[in-house]
Order: sequence, then C-alpha cells, then structure tokens
Amino acid sequence: MSNQNWLNKIPLEWGNYLAGFTDGEGSFNVSLRKRDDHLMKWQVVLTFNVSQKESYILSQLKKYLGCGRIQQRKDGLHMYVCSNPLSIQERIIPFFRKFNFRSQQKKKNFSIFCQIAEKVFRKEHLTFQGLEEIVKFREELNEGKGRKRKYEIGDFQKSQEYPQRLYAKPRKFRKEFSAR
Repeated sequence: MSNQNWLNKIPLEWGNYLAGFTDGEGSFNVSLRKRDDHLMKWQVVLTFNVSQKESYILSQLKKYLGCGRIQQRKDGLHMYVCSNPLSIQERIIPFFRKFNFRSQQKKKNFSIFCQIAEKVFRKEHLTFQGLEEIVKFREELNEGKGRKRKYEIGDFQKSQEYPQRLYAKPRKFRKEFSAR
C-alpha cells in the first residue's frame, strides 16, 4: 500500500465535513460492462461519485483526495467522479475508513463496496467464482428506489449458462496491447 502521509495532512474539520457531505450526497457504485475482450466477458467498474449544483465542495473533495475529476452535465449539475482502481484503493477507501460515515445505510454500502473492491484488487473478478461473488454482493449495494442498472444479476447468469472455454488459459496479447 502506498504512503498514507497525505491522509494525515487533511485537516480534521475538512475530512469530517467532506465525509458528512458524501454521507448525504455521495454514492459508491459497481457497474458491469459486457466486454468480449475480457477473459470472463464482463468488466467490473468501481466508481465513487458525488453530485451537487455547486462545484466548490466537489473541488475540495478533488483537492483533499488528490484524485478524480469534476464533470458538468448539460442541466448544470456538477459531479465529482473517481473510477480509477488505483485511486480507489489508495485514496478513496483509506479516506473514508479514517473519516467515517454516520448513516447506517452509507456505512453498509461502503462496506459492500470495499468487499467488492478487495476482490477486484486481488484479481478474483478474473475467475468465474470470484465474478459470481462480486455480482451477488453488488445486488445488496444501493438497495431501494432509484437504483438503475443496465445489467442485472439475471443478465450475468444468462451469459454464464453455456460458457465456452471457461477454463481456457488467457491468450497472450500482442506487445502493443499489454503496455496499457
């Protein structure tokens, strides 16, 4: 794990404020994308985001976390977004482990997100069993009204009914692809 000095330099009032703000306005998400170029035919995408009409607080999140980007939608809403796995592992998760949430629902979602993230960091998503566990955990994430998903657990299960070459070794990629 990387050096955590950056975390100790965050003023407590800012860390606690940003955690509280995220408690109300933030979201931890795990998306599935169909990808023919992936071993398991699915890509797992970890994302942390916070939306707000005003961009100042989002700029403070970006400043103190040292990662992510701020986007603006056509309707004027600003979003802080981080979907870089290394930034999630080294910045987002350590920040919210230090500056805890107050609401039980956000604590639950963060815990599930961390469990899924750990599986991804250990590359368990590259096995059928690991990916299946991630998809099941994902069903518990952000439960309730308003949750929208392009692919549900049924889509994943259907795609695995007749897996071809499930235990095949990954192909060797050409040099230009392996440098990514």
